Amino acid sequence: MHSQPVVNGDGNNGNGEGNERGAGVLSFGPFRLYVRARRLERDGQVVRIGSRAIDILVALTERAGDVLTRDELIAYVWPDVAVEESGLRVQIAGLRKALGDGQNGARYVTNVPGRGYTFVAPVSRIDAPVSADGPDVPSAPSAIPTSRAASRPGLPARFDRILGRDAAIREVSEQLLSRRFVSIVGPGGMGKTTVAVAVAHAMLPGFEGDVCFVDLGSLSDPRHVLLGVASALGLTAHGDDVAARLVAFLGDRRVLLVLDSCEHVMEAIAPIAERLRGQTAGVHILATSREALRVEGEHVYRLAALETPPERPEGDERDARSGVTAAEVLKFPAVQLFVERAIAGGVDISLSDDDAPVVADICRRLDGIALAIEFAAGRVGAFGIRGTASLLKNRFKLLWHGRRTALPRHRTLRALLDWSYDLLSDVERHVLRRLSVFVGFFSLDGVAALAEDAEGEHAVHTLSSLVEKSLVSMDAGGEEGARYRLLDTVRDYALAKLHEANEYDAAAKLHAIYMSTTLERENRAILSGRANTLAQYVGNVRVALNWAFSDTGSPETGTRLAAAATTMFLESSLLTECRQWGEIALNALHEADRGTRREMNLRAALAVAAMFSHGNSPEVRAGLARALELAEAVDDPYEQLRLLGAIHILCTRTAELREALVVAERSVEVSKRLMTPAATIVSSWMMGTTLHLLGAHEDAERYCRTTVDPSTVPKSAAMLHFGFDHRIRTLVVIARTRWLLGYPEEAFQVATRTIREAEELGQPTTVAIALIWMSSVFVWRGDHDVAADILERLAKYAEKHSLGPYRPTALALQAELAIKRGDFSVVEALRHNMDVLHAERHELLQTVFSTALAEGLAGLGQFDSALRTIDPALEMTDRNGRASYDLPEVLRVKGHLLVSKPAPDDAEGERYLLEALEAAKRQKALGWELRAAMTLARFWASRGRAAEARELVASVYGRFSQGFQTADLLAAKALLSEL
Repeated sequence: MHSQPVVNGDGNNGNGEGNERGAGVLSFGPFRLYVRARRLERDGQVVRIGSRAIDILVALTERAGDVLTRDELIAYVWPDVAVEESGLRVQIAGLRKALGDGQNGARYVTNVPGRGYTFVAPVSRIDAPVSADGPDVPSAPSAIPTSRAASRPGLPARFDRILGRDAAIREVSEQLLSRRFVSIVGPGGMGKTTVAVAVAHAMLPGFEGDVCFVDLGSLSDPRHVLLGVASALGLTAHGDDVAARLVAFLGDRRVLLVLDSCEHVMEAIAPIAERLRGQTAGVHILATSREALRVEGEHVYRLAALETPPERPEGDERDARSGVTAAEVLKFPAVQLFVERAIAGGVDISLSDDDAPVVADICRRLDGIALAIEFAAGRVGAFGIRGTASLLKNRFKLLWHGRRTALPRHRTLRALLDWSYDLLSDVERHVLRRLSVFVGFFSLDGVAALAEDAEGEHAVHTLSSLVEKSLVSMDAGGEEGARYRLLDTVRDYALAKLHEANEYDAAAKLHAIYMSTTLERENRAILSGRANTLAQYVGNVRVALNWAFSDTGSPETGTRLAAAATTMFLESSLLTECRQWGEIALNALHEADRGTRREMNLRAALAVAAMFSHGNSPEVRAGLARALELAEAVDDPYEQLRLLGAIHILCTRTAELREALVVAERSVEVSKRLMTPAATIVSSWMMGTTLHLLGAHEDAERYCRTTVDPSTVPKSAAMLHFGFDHRIRTLVVIARTRWLLGYPEEAFQVATRTIREAEELGQPTTVAIALIWMSSVFVWRGDHDVAADILERLAKYAEKHSLGPYRPTALALQAELAIKRGDFSVVEALRHNMDVLHAERHELLQTVFSTALAEGLAGLGQFDSALRTIDPALEMTDRNGRASYDLPEVLRVKGHLLVSKPAPDDAEGERYLLEALEAAKRQKALGWELRAAMTLARFWASRGRAAEARELVASVYGRFSQGFQTADLLAAKALLSEL
């Protein structure tokens, strides 16, 4: 048997026995469905639809709210015929068209992706006697309006399904009851009328049906407004003082008056509303407008946009689409509306996980504006989801058409915005056009800067007016105070108007000058303690630079802006852009600007961007040297300090540690001239980092301990303009020195904190530095799984942010870890990445990698190659005066290779092991000392010197006070038991 739709609970006779299927009349919206007669009427007029469509409608309405699968519907409508699913879709489409599904917000039949169809409109059953002739004849239903209900002229039909507005409807209803006068305010297309109509229907019982809806949008002459309101309320008014007669007419009558679309007749409707609110006891007023009426007694409810899926937070390292599923985005009303309107347009859409982030982006770019989303959804049938998304990038979206039955001002986005634009004064139009140059948020001083050539003194007043008219949105929650933005659709419209008025170049120049001034101010403030991120300016700077270096732009303005923007690009790790704009600006630099701060900033930024994205080339060194020369020429110690910081990074990356120490000492002298705590601390951090790399761990930690208290210096000061955070670098030093000095648990705590704080900071270069150097702490502790996770994140991070040298560094560190775990198949991969890093002059970790490669080769039985590999590592330490933080480890591994090879060299091997032990003691590196002691003890024990071996290990092991569950200490304990 084929499955049959069941009757709703409303169809039960109360005794547990269902009524005969099809008895009575089903009512929904303006329709009545006479089931037995198989007849559909709309407002008493027969709607002609086919028999199959009638069958589908009966099935869906009798189980309204339930999802009927495609198989169920096909089995019910075509019980004995094999029918393709396409046949069902054709009938559904015809039924939707007959019902006017999607017109004026009406919703009846909805496709549930992957499941089937459901009837979403409320359905009520009207009992009807069945005549001998067969057709159903409805009895008088209880829904026939009372005489008071009949006085709700013009109230639009209730919308069957309103997405994301339950809270708004509830809050407005509560405010109406308590305050009597509420204005729903918001941009055009946001859904103000939809909410007002829903509130009106919800409050019908409370007002005993006395609800009057006045569509002011149809009134073009303000002189007709009062008469229109009076007429709608049932008063035929002539003569003078109609308002007084209207107040008297209403008397004590309890009525809800809905005034829709007030913005264009504001001067006429405001005094009427104020008088009705103040001089009557029972009149409640609900207004909709793009700006508040600003009269006594009014309470404004600002209607927010439909909620859209949030953008992925900056620094989230997952793939752009991973974790964003259709199920997740469909929780948001904006996406629900998009999908429903696409379906209503005849698209059989089942939102996939691949398309989910695309739809989410469409809804965000349309600012959650309901009407704009409906327009976009209407394009899906012709262009698909991704095609529709691409169309949003051009201004032709302003011409997309909506419903033919919509009000003229709601038929296209351009018409919607024309309606608002035409109501503005000349000054308001001028300022709105100028503001379209901004991308994203802007401040009040930005408004003044762009309006200064014409109406600057009116900028504050004009901005306030545009906010009130819902053309500019305000965010009052920023740390810097209120900030403003144009919705994307408004910006596209205003930008088109700016071009039409031939004002773009003038506005763009003011915008570029303003951005230059802003960034110069922010750069000066970095050491003052303000931690305001520069990333917020990226969009505006891109627009300004593109204009400045265009055919109609101003290269002079462009070079100034590019120089000021270098800090922003580096802070945001936009290294490619930094190099691109730096090179363009240097080529365009006027001769008069050579040898100035402008050239200094550009050359320094170019060098730093190249260093982090491509390597440590001679050009990088020359660029930084030239910039430092210019900083000394203009006698600017602050610029000298930040450039010394960049040169210090370069020297450590190229393993020129003695030169790095000279640079650090020089930075100490420069910081004395600045006489600021931040400068002193930054130079101390440079000293600490260098001393650690040279093996002076206690002195290094003493210099770096200032970072234990994060309040000692603002994080913004630690950035020193170049995008890397010296404070994180020194937390790295503290974590590593803690392990080396014999405090493994403290090292773990600081390493965990360092990664966390770097990721909170979100600056890519700094995060990469933290991941690289903290991975070593976890490797030393034997936490190999944690280290593997860190290095996997590092590899992805470097690739995502185009941090060139960090990618091969991550791969080489992964190979080193694999060798520590006994996997020697990675030897060639390690060798390859070492070569890549060497070609880029990235030498700092070459001793680490050479040592790991030697261990890997030994694991493969290639001891001669292993010994030839580790010797260059020792030679690198000789270059720095036989001083390197990992010298004891390099010596230990060489000694172990010599005593472990097939033809062991005991004397030479023991010499290297003893030298490793002494080097560790000189560094006070208890961590290295334990390793050297264990390797030497195993050698001694194998040669019959077990007692000496046990005494050596016990003497070192006994000096530890923590970390007894870490790998080396567990191994030492086991070795003592063996001995």
